[in-house]
Amino acid sequence: MNRKKVEKLMVFPDNQIFNYLRSGKFEALSNEWKHESMPLLFDYEFIVVTEGTLYLRYMNEDFKVEKGEYLLLPPSDSKRVGIKKSYCCFYWIHFTVDTNNFPAQISTGEAPSYNRAKCFLLPQTAAVPRLERLIIQMKRLQDLDRDNYPAITLNACLTAIITELYGQIYAELPKVESSLNNKQIYSDILDYVKRNISNSFTINDIAEYFGYSPKYLSRVFSEVLGLPLKQFIISQKMETAAYYLTDSDRSITEIAASVGFSDVHNFSRSFKKATGFTPSQYRNAYAKRLLYHV
Repeated sequence: MNRKKVEKLMVFPDNQIFNYLRSGKFEALSNEWKHESMPLLFDYEFIVVTEGTLYLRYMNEDFKVEKGEYLLLPPSDSKRVGIKKSYCCFYWIHFTVDTNNFPAQISTGEAPSYNRAKCFLLPQTAAVPRLERLIIQMKRLQDLDRDNYPAITLNACLTAIITELYGQIYAELPKVESSLNNKQIYSDILDYVKRNISNSFTINDIAEYFGYSPKYLSRVFSEVLGLPLKQFIISQKMETAAYYLTDSDRSITEIAASVGFSDVHNFSRSFKKATGFTPSQYRNAYAKRLLYHV
């Protein structure tokens, strides 16, 4: 994979409902799998990798999409072709949208000229800031499809998924002009929470790790993100738990431990407070999967 990679941005209208076609979850049966040669003439494909790595060539570009990353492919007369064998799992959605004469994609250097147009821009491929939250919504879309919901519902859910991704990426940008030092502290806290999601920790633990006072650390985080640090920690743990409930067969006790709760009853109370459902109710509500192996 030695082709020169040019960073691209996908262009989508901000006043259109996206049209849902189909969706599913793909799971390779071994590390010998490679994506078949398949056309994508009229529709877009949205891929989110949850395990392993996807190696794909499309429109003369090579893509390596790793766990926690997404890829958006526009329609063209090119074919999607696997370029390397690997094990991977990914959720996918095919859709169409009227781009109102906007190009399907542009280079990053062209972005400033689109700032005031009635559109929004997404990197063609990048990390999903809040993977678990997005997967839960993609899973819900599958459930609606399986339950024969009408097109208007499926289209609305799909539009919410694409704009959720845009919102996540936009939300990662600082909300106020902060010093470089504050932005670095904020970034370090995000990394700490993600690395330690399976552990039980407090704001005091984070403050001690970085050598700041808990009060100062909380203030900096809230100023940059616009969300209290304690609330952010809880939301990350509950989103991760919700993801495991819908995308794995782990027991509730195992899931509680995986997000830092030694007491499953305490976990269940926290989860219900955050979502309105007990873990069992949540799992049963999102029990269906459109799973593919080919």
